[in-house]
Amino acid sequence: MNALANRRARSIGSLGTATRILVGVLLLSIGISYAASGRSFWWQLALGLAGFPAALTLIQLARLTLTKTRLHETGSLATWINCAALVVLLVAWPTRNATLIFLGASMLLAGFRGYGGCETLAVSNWVLRRDDQVGCLLLSPIDVLEAKRSDHPR
Repeated sequence: MNALANRRARSIGSLGTATRILVGVLLLSIGISYAASGRSFWWQLALGLAGFPAALTLIQLARLTLTKTRLHETGSLATWINCAALVVLLVAWPTRNATLIFLGASMLLAGFRGYGGCETLAVSNWVLRRDDQVGCLLLSPIDVLEAKRSDHPR
């Protein structure tokens, strides 16, 4: 398989795709509706749709200056660190709505692209044409279940 075809290959099936799109729409709707109810709507929207993705892309670019190897941190420790960062962003009221908007939009992108990694890297992986992975508590079990189902047809 050539590199272009490999980039276009979906790494998730219909269950992973549907889950990402459903959860993405839900998170995006909640984030936008809560942000719209306050005075910081445009700031929250900009942070969620541009600020967070730009920051993660810059972090990936900085990492790429040190090594070109694929990031594949999907173990328990990496998953819990990712979850802890998410909790901090969701608990802090200044970033809560922007985080929901970011996660929702990223999940939609991941679902449409067939990206099987954690949604936090969906935008930066798309922009940088990479497939770096970090642990994801919510979606990893669904992807593992779906992969097992496809390996063992009924």
